[in-house]
Amino acid sequence: MLAFGGHNLLLGACLAIGGLVAAQSATTYVNPSVPTGTPVPGVYTGALRPQVHFSPPAGFMNDPNGMFVDAAGVWHLYYQYNPTGVAAGNQHWGHATSTDLYHWVNQPIALFPPEEGVYVFSGSAVVDADNTSGFFPNQTNGVVAVFTLARYYDDGSAGPQTQAIAYSLDGGYSFEYYDKNPVIDSTSSQFRDPKVFWHKPSKKWVAVIAFAQEFVVGVYTSPDLKAWTHASNFSHHGLLGAQYECPNLVQVPVRDSVGGSVIDEEAYVMTISVQPGAPLGGSATQYFPGRFNGTHFETFDAATRLTDFGKDNYAAQFFSGLEGKDAVSIGWASNWQYAQTVPTGPAEGWRSAMTLARRSYLTNATRIGWVLVDELVDVTPVLDIVLQQETWDGNGSLAVDYSAVESNAIYIDVNVTGLDASLVSGSSLFSLSFSSPVSGETVRSGFYFGGDQPFFVDRGLVRGFDNVFFTDKFSTADVWNATAGTWRFQGVVDRSIYEVFVDGGVHAGTFLFYPTQPLTLLSLAAADLPKGTKVSVAVWGLESAWARYEDQNGTVAGNVTGSAKRDAYEADFKLPEV
Repeated sequence: MLAFGGHNLLLGACLAIGGLVAAQSATTYVNPSVPTGTPVPGVYTGALRPQVHFSPPAGFMNDPNGMFVDAAGVWHLYYQYNPTGVAAGNQHWGHATSTDLYHWVNQPIALFPPEEGVYVFSGSAVVDADNTSGFFPNQTNGVVAVFTLARYYDDGSAGPQTQAIAYSLDGGYSFEYYDKNPVIDSTSSQFRDPKVFWHKPSKKWVAVIAFAQEFVVGVYTSPDLKAWTHASNFSHHGLLGAQYECPNLVQVPVRDSVGGSVIDEEAYVMTISVQPGAPLGGSATQYFPGRFNGTHFETFDAATRLTDFGKDNYAAQFFSGLEGKDAVSIGWASNWQYAQTVPTGPAEGWRSAMTLARRSYLTNATRIGWVLVDELVDVTPVLDIVLQQETWDGNGSLAVDYSAVESNAIYIDVNVTGLDASLVSGSSLFSLSFSSPVSGETVRSGFYFGGDQPFFVDRGLVRGFDNVFFTDKFSTADVWNATAGTWRFQGVVDRSIYEVFVDGGVHAGTFLFYPTQPLTLLSLAAADLPKGTKVSVAVWGLESAWARYEDQNGTVAGNVTGSAKRDAYEADFKLPEV
């Protein structure tokens, strides 16, 4: 097998003999075992299946693709999807929708391969409200997907990767291939992952595309999404790894401080994912703040910054349709070093989840300088019951038994105020851990306010997965704002995923863990904090985003036209007709 990079795994003989389905003058290759026009059903009751993170109904998922929010406020998430196995291959675009970024509705598969031996790799989607493409003469909600088509030959060798488009007349639920693809041709097997956005000042579409093994991001422009012109290159910046993948270029607001007021809406952030070759091994995403004039991107400085201090957030993509607002992204919560071997595959029939949605802006953090702050998107839609709320004067501790929380998912919000930096010591610590009283397995984490000021996570005491690349300990230096004397932590534990947002989102981390028994006991403590410090803790149980739609066998049918399940989805989430 060719195993060089997230997208270039040999897809081999993944497709059985199938038929061709007409789509006007273009064609689509359909594997007989893959459903068309109806969602893949999924069982969401597994002990490791996240309940507030998105995961595919069945099969293997990797990079998020084509994410946009439409005029009705519906968020569309597409993703790299193999519906016929629990390892990468047979690449389609899966599709799910949401109105709150927590409750997701599984939609029918959106993009099928155009022919046997050609696969649909990563890309993006945009609403062409002004019909620049000419595909939508009588509507304002037409959607154009721009993506990579990758050819593989019978001997397993890789052919060219080219950029293609497909258009949707129904708001992004079904697509037809453009009959004059490719829109950007290539002879390279390493040219992929277009991210497209509308640049208002120049009145053109812009695409950033990775020349993966040349460590180049090409910038292209187009008036109509069909004819593209190469404008510039952004090359050899930051960590090279072995290849660049999944570039993004997104406009983000600049705030005067963490959580402060917007002072500038003209800044951009370029993100580039590297795989393999991340500092912790395998996959990681880096970002570069700067300016974009419609053809060229220039960084503010020469620094390299990572989006996540964990090991399990890769290829994040930002939603289009949010111009002038905080940017919102979702990443793939995994790492190619072990994504295809994690235990959810054989045990529960699915592999990989997405991160929770993150709302981002740029600011200058204490001593760090430019940072892309990641805030957890409002968790209210899945908050259930308050398990504990306490405020301590100085030091204290509590234990929360959340075994009765049916979802086995909880949210923790910690606010520390009145900190006197001159009085904290190297032993001033806030700690929190999650454990199983049955098996003794534990995920540990915490923050030392003095000294090097590290926040740490240790998943090494959880025993459900053994892999030499499954690094067990992580930390990041958090230089908190001593002038303000405050520090905030948010965390979500969701069966097999732990996400943390440290110091108001200055640092974010994503960590997979696979216990042999559910973790059900939370322990929190503050020790050696100076006099006058207040610690406020709130712990909430979270509702399952899937449970209300499960049948008696635990199966979620998805968006099935005319069914009781469809009616329930529409009542709750007011989805548009398909």
